[in-house]
Amino acid sequence: MSYEQTLWKELKDVVNPKLLSKQNRLKKWEYGYNSDYDFIVISKTGQIGQIIEIQNLRIALPAVDKPFKRSEKQKEQYWEKQEYPKALARIKTRFDWEEYPTDFKEEWYDYIDEEFKRRSDGYWFFNNGVPTYITGTHYMYLQWSKIDIGAPDYREANRLFFIFWEACKADSRCYGMCYLKNRRSGFSFMSSAELVNQATISSDARFGILSKSGADAKKMFTDKVVPISVNYPFFFKPIQDGMDRPKTELAYRVPASKLTRRKIESNEQLRELDGLDTTIDWKNTGDNSYDGEKLKILAHDESGKWERPDNILNNWRVTKTTLRLGRRIVGKCMMGSTSNALDKGGNNFKKLYTNSDVRKRNKNGQTSSGLYSLFIPMEWNYEGFMDTFGLPVFITPENKTIGRDGVEITIGVIEHWDNEVDGLKSDQDSLNEYYRQFPRTEQHAFRDETKNSLFNLTRIYQQIDYNEEVNNLSATTKGSFMWSNGIKDTSVVFIPNKDGRFKISWVPPKSLQNRVIIKNGVKYAGNEHIGAFGCDSYDISGTVDGKGSNGSLHGLTKFSMEDAPPNHFFLEYIARPQTAEIFFEEILMALVFYGMPILCENNKPRFLYYLKRRGYRGFSINRPDKVWNKLSTTEKEIGGIPNSSEDIKQAHAAAIESYIETYVGDLDGKIGDMYFQETLEDWAQFDINNRTKHDASISSGLAIMACNKNKYRPVAERIKKSIDFGIKKYNNDGSLSQIIK
Repeated sequence: MSYEQTLWKELKDVVNPKLLSKQNRLKKWEYGYNSDYDFIVISKTGQIGQIIEIQNLRIALPAVDKPFKRSEKQKEQYWEKQEYPKALARIKTRFDWEEYPTDFKEEWYDYIDEEFKRRSDGYWFFNNGVPTYITGTHYMYLQWSKIDIGAPDYREANRLFFIFWEACKADSRCYGMCYLKNRRSGFSFMSSAELVNQATISSDARFGILSKSGADAKKMFTDKVVPISVNYPFFFKPIQDGMDRPKTELAYRVPASKLTRRKIESNEQLRELDGLDTTIDWKNTGDNSYDGEKLKILAHDESGKWERPDNILNNWRVTKTTLRLGRRIVGKCMMGSTSNALDKGGNNFKKLYTNSDVRKRNKNGQTSSGLYSLFIPMEWNYEGFMDTFGLPVFITPENKTIGRDGVEITIGVIEHWDNEVDGLKSDQDSLNEYYRQFPRTEQHAFRDETKNSLFNLTRIYQQIDYNEEVNNLSATTKGSFMWSNGIKDTSVVFIPNKDGRFKISWVPPKSLQNRVIIKNGVKYAGNEHIGAFGCDSYDISGTVDGKGSNGSLHGLTKFSMEDAPPNHFFLEYIARPQTAEIFFEEILMALVFYGMPILCENNKPRFLYYLKRRGYRGFSINRPDKVWNKLSTTEKEIGGIPNSSEDIKQAHAAAIESYIETYVGDLDGKIGDMYFQETLEDWAQFDINNRTKHDASISSGLAIMACNKNKYRPVAERIKKSIDFGIKKYNNDGSLSQIIK
């Protein structure tokens, strides 16, 4: 078994080496976003070294600076919490410190200064022979934060997490992070540690906590935040007001001095003390929590588990305003969670996470949510599968490998996870819950419960899982269609291209390509007997908000005697090019290349008129549920099928349902050949009462209907009529026969 991680990568030659050396010598690199190179500098020394990319965010790390070496032996080089000097451990407060003689204090000034420097700039140490950088926040977490197990473990996953978080803090365009995590990844403790770290060096500031309920927020405050604060060394601990272990608010301010009669009569001087006037508190869960307040950091825990009536999207719209003054961002949100099932808060969190993609920014350079999304796959952060160096053991080790807990690791985390999944395949809901708790992909994290789907979710997820396993086999190819030699209305060629908008899983042989029949000047599809397309089009190139739904196209074969796989989805196109005309032309080229007709919804008729204008009216399928003389004038002119009819909606959903039951997932030991993940995921979430969000489902369902249009033909009404052939019937009872009238 092999494994190639995709969480992060090093970027080479981003900056010219000579310029890099010069800038480093002059210490010219400023902390924050560098627009010249499109990376975020998290170095506070003016010097940068390695440039990495974590989930599409480019980050410049500090230059290597005298890494600590625990041992000269490589195998003994790893993170180890440094012992707190006993002489200082006895000192509990700054007031105790002031009572010590000057000689004693001068002996420890360098140690204390160095700790403050590490807190600010970060820390370098050798880990298995490699100079390794951790941020100041990460250092404070490892060295000075007390959690439920005592001192936290060093984990490479957490190193990357804190580097990403530091970049979020450094970037003036960013409101914070939206972290999609696996269970027991340590997020609650890490965010609690950051609250205390920042609160104890900030003046006149407020720090907040939200969770899936007020009780959870309170528990995080009392069980995590307060103990971390209590156990800080005296030189990091500000003057605190109130109880040592408060229940609602941790206040770093000077306690009010009680003025007594004795003090007045003796004219006693009150000692002037400096306090931070900074607080950490928690709020009950609700849309308007912290509304109207100004926060420096908000720890937003279990954000994917907000159930109705609470709505994380509504809350974030309000909360976002507490982190800014006008256009200036003055605070950050540290948001993290696993996801509930979609109807139990997961769907809203999914939207927030999707809207935090750093690749999709507005003209102000911000994501739609303002946050930056981060997903760390479970294999990076699964307890029991990290070696002495805090590195994940992805594959089963060939040599003896000891974990951080001192126990030998005999199996890789990937194999362990696969075994767990295999054991749950007979119980789809339990499997989906395991995926949500320990996801290896973003799709795993947002798995839904089977009972919430209109379609057979078990089969859909079986297919998705299989597709992920065969991903390396290149079941699909990305590419583009082009007119031969750039001349329209000739033949079309397919060009593989990793940036292409089309995904295909089957290319017809040369003999079947570009089959177009011309009748009376109108072009018809020559391969109608092989398959058909379904399309969800759009009419307007741009929208007011710059979003708009995607255009969608699917190609499906049917059973034929030709050299083509039967009942196979062979093409997926889900995109919204800059203009509607580009979309129309791309779809037209696909039709010509495959020589197959198309069924479209005619409520957005521009594409159908486009086909007619170009001479391809014969490619547009008429609605199959009506005979020609029952079609409207427009339907006769351009074809297509309306989406307003309830009967059509039901027939459309039934078509997808039937296809899934017959051709998707485990089919008596054989897995179906539906390879388009985005479509499968759209089917999994399809809502018949809100079809506009499901472009892929609309077009794929129309493709199925187009390939089975005979099923929808109206049945002519049969009327029984009596015909008089002139033959009389007689009653022969008695002596005379009588005509029966």
